Amino acid sequence: MKLITHNMLSSNIIKGVKNGYPLGIQATDVQVNEVDFNPDFVARIIPKLQWPILCQAAESIGHLGDLPKELISDFESNEEFLKKAHHILMEIEVKEGNLVCPETGRKFPISNGILNMLLNEDEV
Repeated sequence: MKLITHNMLSSNIIKGVKNGYPLGIQATDVQVNEVDFNPDFVARIIPKLQWPILCQAAESIGHLGDLPKELISDFESNEEFLKKAHHILMEIEVKEGNLVCPETGRKFPISNGILNMLLNEDEV
């Protein structure tokens, strides 16, 4: 599961959960895989993200590096910044672990990079 995906997920799908964002990450295996850099895609996706949550997630798995915790004003034209953001968004992948609901503690397993958010009948 890539951090770009994590940034867009919540556990508000569980019955009764009002504050299911952001999901915590308990990673047991994190891998870095090279992905072709697409500056236009990165520049277009950044405004759709919760930047502080992305930085918090990257830091929690030990991969924040020197990515600034606050979004810079000229990010669209700053290639160095876009490359750092691309690395965090597209190249860091949680292969094994769990996402954890901040309200209930419910764990959603990540296995071989695939997140399972299927609910039990009593959670729907």
